[in-house]
Amino acid sequence: MIAAPAAAQLEAWEDYEVSDAAWSVTMIKLDPGTQDIYLEGLKSTWVAANDVAKSLGHVEDYAIYANQAVAQGAFDLLLVIKFPSTEMMAPSRERYNAFMEAWGQENMDASNEKVLELYNEIREIQGEYLLREITLK
Repeated sequence: MIAAPAAAQLEAWEDYEVSDAAWSVTMIKLDPGTQDIYLEGLKSTWVAANDVAKSLGHVEDYAIYANQAVAQGAFDLLLVIKFPSTEMMAPSRERYNAFMEAWGQENMDASNEKVLELYNEIREIQGEYLLREITLK
């Protein structure tokens, strides 16, 4: 008997759909005992900036997920941003200007300072991924 590879019978759009929406997922590893400090910082930077982006329609949603099955070397948090499409992730002077008008240079400077002075000391970015949802019919 000879084994043969199975041929895929599914066809995109016929048997499944791929979302227009895209999720940006960042895996964060934190130094022990720093999760609350990091979350406090995110509240005034990442969360606040995503609230602005969401109000402008640049992102659909965002979330922070904590890994409950921590193993040696595993990530601690996932930072997830849902974009309506990958087009909304592309550079756009119009979206940038709208965001900066709403967010403000002072907030941008404070966020950059927080990254340099705190985040880079207590976290490691373990990976960044771009995901799309697949829905089987």
